[in-house]
Amino acid sequence: MLLLVGLGNPGSEYDGTRHNIGFATIRFITEYYKFTAYKRKFSGHYATGEIDGHKILTLMPATYMNNSGVSVNEAASFYKIPLPDIFVFHDDLDLELGRIKVKTGGGNGGHNGLASLDEHIGNEYTRIRVGIGHPLRRSASEASPGNKDVVTDYVLTKFKKTEKAVADKVIINIADHLPFLLNDHPDKFMSKIAEQINGL
Repeated sequence: MLLLVGLGNPGSEYDGTRHNIGFATIRFITEYYKFTAYKRKFSGHYATGEIDGHKILTLMPATYMNNSGVSVNEAASFYKIPLPDIFVFHDDLDLELGRIKVKTGGGNGGHNGLASLDEHIGNEYTRIRVGIGHPLRRSASEASPGNKDVVTDYVLTKFKKTEKAVADKVIINIADHLPFLLNDHPDKFMSKIAEQINGL
C-alpha cells in the first residue's frame, strides 16, 4: 500500500486557494484513476484504488494544515506504511506557478503542514512541491523575502483565472505521469511534466 497525501485546509472557503493545491491534486488523482468514494477516517477523508499495479490510499487531512501530521500518522500506522511509501503533495512559495520538484527528506522550508508531518512521522517521506509563486519575489532567481502577513494573505487567496488554467494543467499532468513517480523514476516524472507545461 502506498499513501498519497494532499495538504490543505478543510472547508469550502478554502477551495481553490493556493494553499490548497495539495487537496486539489489528490482530488483529481482520485477521480482520474476512478478510486472509491471518499470515506471519513484517520482524522481526514480517504479513498482507495490502484495505479499501475500499486494499491493506493489517498488522504486529505481534515485537521487543518498545521496539524496534518496527526492524520497522516493515523493512516500510516493503521496500514503499517513506511516513510518511503508516503508521497505528500503541497504548495510551494519558492517555485514558480507551473513548476514542480520532487524531494525526499530535508527541511520543511517553513511550511506548517510539513512541519507537522516531520513532528509526527519524521521527514523521510517523498514530497511533491507544487509551485504557486511568491507575492513579493520579482524573478525566479531572487531569494524569497519574508513578509509574513503578505505571504499568509497570498496563500489563502484563490488563483486568478489565468493562474488557475496553469495550475489545472499541472495537476492533470501530475496525475497522467504519476506511474513514473510511483515506480521510482522521479526525474522522468518531473521532466515529463516540464515538457508539457513548457508547451503552454
